[in-house]
Amino acid sequence: MNTSRASVLYSIACGGLVAGSVDIGVAALIDRVDPMVILRAIASGLLGPAAFRGGVIVSLLGLVLQWVMSLLIAAIFVMAARRMTWLHELWIGAGLAYGAAVFLVMEFVVVPLSAAAIPHFTLVSLLENVLAMLLFGLIVAFFARRSPGSTAH
Repeated sequence: MNTSRASVLYSIACGGLVAGSVDIGVAALIDRVDPMVILRAIASGLLGPAAFRGGVIVSLLGLVLQWVMSLLIAAIFVMAARRMTWLHELWIGAGLAYGAAVFLVMEFVVVPLSAAAIPHFTLVSLLENVLAMLLFGLIVAFFARRSPGSTAH
């Protein structure tokens, strides 16, 4: 595998796995629940409310789903950043904007199309969740800033 391809895969893997893992922890803090509950909530996107009656296996399914989604989200940003160098140069702003876009897509497309019960946000929880996705975007952009084509140092 050439160095350029390895660097892209590294950026996607690190950005996706770190952001996805941090997102689970942040969600647990926001909701004041065990991370296993958050993982079951993620699995409920496929399994519906029955996921909350599941155990470790359902939580592992939630973890796999979270990481797959996070890797896909990171791959989209990393591949875009290979073509648009300003995403490297302005990675903080780009990451924040991407995090906001990810929040909108998850909230208004992915969750409504899933089997999960749609959460009802209070103003505070809405702001907490938006901040969590801004952090997600920053983490992805941080790892993407050194991908091939990047001018960041």
